[in-house]
Amino acid sequence: MGVVELLLAGLVILLGLCGVLLPGVPGSWLVWAGVLWWALTDPRPVAWSVLVGATVVLLLSQAVRWALPPRRLRASGATRRLAVFAGAGAFLGFVLIPVVGAIPGFMGGIYLAERLRLGRHGEAVASLRTAMRSGGSSVLAELFACLLVAAAWLGAVIAG
Repeated sequence: MGVVELLLAGLVILLGLCGVLLPGVPGSWLVWAGVLWWALTDPRPVAWSVLVGATVVLLLSQAVRWALPPRRLRASGATRRLAVFAGAGAFLGFVLIPVVGAIPGFMGGIYLAERLRLGRHGEAVASLRTAMRSGGSSVLAELFACLLVAAAWLGAVIAG
């Protein structure tokens, strides 16, 4: 697989990660499609292993999302700014504290956005609870699964 194809597959995966935070965009499907495209053009066995692992992780995340409350974030007052802060926090947490840091990073991003908007600690914590109850946990489950798949893909590409 050439550099251009790798960059395009990475771009599809990145768009999928952003799509998790945007309503109506099939984020996890785009992440899976990027890994599938890479696996179909890379003949090494590690590519197929990553594809199988990605399929299992994303199917499990869909099952977990069924058990969680449906997404009603817009009704709770969530804004695009909140989604950007939550996504950036999850990404930074995932990088700073590998894998498990995405969870506190996501919640920290929501808290920071609400603290800047509302100005007080108590109100920001209450807003964080509301956001997580009204679908934030569902978004977090899908984003965490997609981050795991993206990290596995990136690790396989770098390992070579």
